[in-house]
Amino acid sequence: MSLKAQLEAIIYAADTPIPLDHITPLVKESILAEAPGIDDAEIKSRIRAALEELITDFSAASHGIEIRQVAGGYRMSTKPEQHDVVRAFAKSLKPPIRLSLPALETLAVVAYKQPVTVPEISEIRGVDSGGVIATLLDRKLITTAGRKAVIGRPILYKTSKEFLLRFGLRDVNELPSMEEFEKLVAESFQSDLPLEESAATVPAETADSSEFETDAEASHSDLSPDLSAEDADEKSETPANSTTE
Repeated sequence: MSLKAQLEAIIYAADTPIPLDHITPLVKESILAEAPGIDDAEIKSRIRAALEELITDFSAASHGIEIRQVAGGYRMSTKPEQHDVVRAFAKSLKPPIRLSLPALETLAVVAYKQPVTVPEISEIRGVDSGGVIATLLDRKLITTAGRKAVIGRPILYKTSKEFLLRFGLRDVNELPSMEEFEKLVAESFQSDLPLEESAATVPAETADSSEFETDAEASHSDLSPDLSAEDADEKSETPANSTTE
């Protein structure tokens, strides 16, 4: 079996993005069988070259999937232009799974302002965000990033590797601008919201941000995390000035 075929099979079978360091020992023996005596650096170089060829091969219009670098590894995902048909297929399998509006707002603030503290998040959103932070931590979408060097030393939060996986990003530098983010969410998901939720008042900075709807991991190229709603988030939130950290 050729090296490219081996790599394709490994990436296809992997549940999560598989890094180069994990791939190397899996194909090392076959590479050495063809080129005895080469060192580890040359082995990795050959694997990288084969991966680049695979990425190029799958980028052809005749393929509906592609190989992408996500969160430090390689994974297969559907192409953006196939989003509509894949989304329709995913909807036919099970109802949409949603991320609540408060959780979405809080996650967006963390993503664009990180590292950030709960008081800073609450000030931006206008409501206490402690309960939502706990939910996002529980789902491993955010993680702690030390403490801020101010009085009280509040905990800083940032997005996690799981966030990158869910959103199909290589790193946070691939996040769209805030304007693009709000437009994407508004155009894609506003029509899916219940009437009373669509009419709800939200902070001005996130007024266009509705709920995310998952594509059941079908299309990793869209900002569509596979997440469940937490109705308790909305019920537990209180005005920001009513609590302190």
